Amino acid sequence: MLDILYEWFWWDRIWLPANLTWADLEDKEGRVYAKASHLYVTVPYAFIFLLIRYLFERWIATPLAVSVGVRERVRLKAEHNPILELYYITQCRNPPQADVDGLSKKSSLSVRQVECWFRRRRNQDRPGVLKKFREASWRFLFYLSAFIGGIIALYDKEWFYDTQEVWTSFPKQSMLQSQYWYYVLELSFYGSLLFSVAFDVKRKDFKEQIIHHLATLVLLSFSWCVNYIRIGTLVMLVHDASDVLLESAKIFNYAKWETACKILFILFAIVFMVTRLIIFPFWLIHCTWVYPVHHYPPFFGYYFFNVMLVVLLCLHTFWAYLILRMIRKFMFGMITTST
Repeated sequence: MLDILYEWFWWDRIWLPANLTWADLEDKEGRVYAKASHLYVTVPYAFIFLLIRYLFERWIATPLAVSVGVRERVRLKAEHNPILELYYITQCRNPPQADVDGLSKKSSLSVRQVECWFRRRRNQDRPGVLKKFREASWRFLFYLSAFIGGIIALYDKEWFYDTQEVWTSFPKQSMLQSQYWYYVLELSFYGSLLFSVAFDVKRKDFKEQIIHHLATLVLLSFSWCVNYIRIGTLVMLVHDASDVLLESAKIFNYAKWETACKILFILFAIVFMVTRLIIFPFWLIHCTWVYPVHHYPPFFGYYFFNVMLVVLLCLHTFWAYLILRMIRKFMFGMITTST
């Protein structure tokens, strides 16, 4: 049964254009192709990223935070209460009034004391500014390194300037060493984000971030297996461009450097809108939707890849709405303050 499912999953007609088989993506004639088995290496690399992150946050990000004045706030801890703690963990962090009344009777505390206990307990679980600073510093370091590495890997390639070159001679496009490491490191990093999701700061767009990470991993893995590497590198570069500015804005925000934070956030918003709402749909999705059919008939993998790109575009649109709302909020605040 498993063998049948395996053969069906890797059926050529699903992932490759007509008249192409997996044999066409085997190393020959001096060309080297990416292989699905190469993806296994990203798992240990993801754990290596977690180790590097731990060392970076402890020995570099923490002293940096102290040097710029980032301090953890002293919070009052909730007194140990087994009854309330059990409810907090298993039921709800913010109980309705009916449950508060019931917990008051069970714990022999007043309603006000129960409400105070839950308020303090919630505050204990809120991530401190030091944790946020360390996390933003780590992501800034990676995105900056990945963006610079992507520019170095792509600046002299034809498809960086003309997206029609993405499909020239497809699929007989040999994988370059720079492309291999660009992919492996990006896949490993996003894998490490999924492994650490239980410990990272949970933001309001937590679910959207999970969907984004999963969609990115699926897209990169698929493009790797079917040799869509050229367009994959362009998608990665476009995403890293704005993330660098976002994480740097967060760093300045946690350090209370408000002017620098607002300037960087506005720059981030501009770059985000240009790269993810203009370049991404009108250059990259156009490249994957229009040009391939000039070379081969549409097939399942063609539709699958484009649908996943559209999922990312929907997430970009959602985040663009949040970004514009934030800009409106602090711009309105500046106008109010000046008047």
